Amino acid sequence: MPGQLKRLVRQLSIDVSPLRDSRDYRLLFTSGVITMFGTMITMVAVPYQMKQLTGSYLAVGLVSLAEFLPMVVCGLWGGAIADALDRRKIIVFSELGLLATSTALMVNALLPDPQIWVLYVLGAIATGITCLQRPSLEAVFQQVVRHDQQAAAAVLSSMRWNFGAIVAPALGGLLVSTYGPAPAYGLDSLSFVLSLVLLWRIRSLPTAEDAAPASLKSLMEGMRYAVGRRDLMGTYLVDIAAMVFAVSTALFPFLADELHAPQALGLLYSAAAVGALIASVTGGWTTRVRRHGLGVVIAATAWGTAMALTALAPNVWLLFAGLALAGAADMISGIFRMTMWNQTIPQELRGRLAGIELLSYASGPMLGDTRAGLMANFGGTRFALGAGGLLCVAAVLSLSAALPKFREYDAGTSEHALAEQARREAAAQRTPA
Repeated sequence: MPGQLKRLVRQLSIDVSPLRDSRDYRLLFTSGVITMFGTMITMVAVPYQMKQLTGSYLAVGLVSLAEFLPMVVCGLWGGAIADALDRRKIIVFSELGLLATSTALMVNALLPDPQIWVLYVLGAIATGITCLQRPSLEAVFQQVVRHDQQAAAAVLSSMRWNFGAIVAPALGGLLVSTYGPAPAYGLDSLSFVLSLVLLWRIRSLPTAEDAAPASLKSLMEGMRYAVGRRDLMGTYLVDIAAMVFAVSTALFPFLADELHAPQALGLLYSAAAVGALIASVTGGWTTRVRRHGLGVVIAATAWGTAMALTALAPNVWLLFAGLALAGAADMISGIFRMTMWNQTIPQELRGRLAGIELLSYASGPMLGDTRAGLMANFGGTRFALGAGGLLCVAAVLSLSAALPKFREYDAGTSEHALAEQARREAAAQRTPA
């Protein structure tokens, strides 16, 4: 029995080799912890302030809709420049832009009469900058982490995200309900200052000498590659469907009021991240899974089911439990998707495909919050939660049936995974010790 217990612990434990072996990954990881902390606080503050100023479901939901177009345009262009320019410079300059937007939100919140339009405009600008930066952040993993450590890096990155997503919303909920949104925006600004100190120390990360310049032609090349890979298309489409139909964070301020627990707002925002962190901490087993497509289908179905069940929760704690279960399922899906992307996409296309990936995992929540606001306007918060979760399950299963190459993907036999592994090994042999 002791031997079996030790084996179980080893299987569930996290592989920290990317942090041990790569200085640049350590810097990126630490910077990500800090900025995620500030960003998540602002994520609570903006809808809270909008609810304060308007009291409208629709106005809160439209915050996400205002961010949609900048996300699409800047996400795609961010992918193109990530394959054409030094990725470190893109990351640093974007961080400076995000520092400016969070500071502007703080200034607006300190005004005697904060302006509603500022929340929409600055939210859209911040989203655009984030989406310019994100493909470069995703693409650098191939440059700073070994091929055989990509699955471990995916787990570590997920754990980093969830750490911020648990602590920050709880603190953000406490800050905004006690002191208002201005201190929350101020902490976000401070997080970007600290992050810039770390990012400045990362080595230059230039692209290949023959890299295609950023252009509409290069964007179309990346899109053609993505469309031609049905296994990749499955990761995008399933995640979009899962998020559009089941994300309902715009409802959290209203749910907290309905349950007579406004002080639990931060708890609701943290719930999914608690489940996701547990999934990450015990996610060592995911590095031994090869059927990543099927794993995504199962996890996304579990996510939708859990979200539907939250509609039945009679109190804050059962609602928290349902959201935590959903978060755990979503995190497992994310780990499998990230591993597929980093192990199979050629480096010269990685930035552009990261831009397309961003559209899948960022557009879904934005549209999902808008959907939740509209459905709640029609039938109330419980209807929006329950019906959305059921629609998610139906959509995921339909896509699984329609995309057999995605469902049957196997990392051990995929020609794309094997080719990328061979390329990385050949590059390592050419690099002087």
